[in-house]
Amino acid sequence: MPRPSTAAAYDQLAERWLDGVFDGSNGLRQHERALAFLAPATDGWALNVGCGCNTRFNPLLRQHGLRIEAVDLSARMLALALAADPEVVLHQADIRDWPLPRGYRFVAAWDSIWHVRLQDQRALMLKLMRALEPGGVFLFTAGGLDKAHEHVDAAMGPEVYYGTLGIPGLLAVIEEAGCLLRHLEFDQHPERHLVVIAQRPDGKVPPSAA
Repeated sequence: MPRPSTAAAYDQLAERWLDGVFDGSNGLRQHERALAFLAPATDGWALNVGCGCNTRFNPLLRQHGLRIEAVDLSARMLALALAADPEVVLHQADIRDWPLPRGYRFVAAWDSIWHVRLQDQRALMLKLMRALEPGGVFLFTAGGLDKAHEHVDAAMGPEVYYGTLGIPGLLAVIEEAGCLLRHLEFDQHPERHLVVIAQRPDGKVPPSAA
């Protein structure tokens, strides 16, 4: 399937997230739920994959002692993100081949992985989960279908590619990465918008099991 340019599409769409119409609470509750699985810490890094221009998640991440690194394909998105929050370490790169510079306590990919070619999604998810420090948490969204699927959609104007491994495929990748499923939710039902939280085990024995 021909893949439209994600970077070009989001260069055109960037201001859409700052127009006063976009729901600024979108995803906040799910980020709070994911961050609650982290053990208390005074330091560490979070990675925002496909960060876009809206910096609404950043205060939550900082409340958990996290410094923020972010990556996006769109130059316009990154310019707006930098203007809104200059303290974030930003990278314009394709996450598929971008060398992760460190381990992370928290990785978020809110509405971004589904723009990666279907045949590349498994490898990307493994890459991100293997970058988690012990006890680290991975939050992502996906198309909540029963099987793998891909399509091109122009509902926002420019054509944008979407793909999903399907729920069985997503769960298989989490297991392959050595992570544990913590939460799965259709947060916009009846839409097939799926929120998934996974966590890398920290190796510690729970007190009740000791």
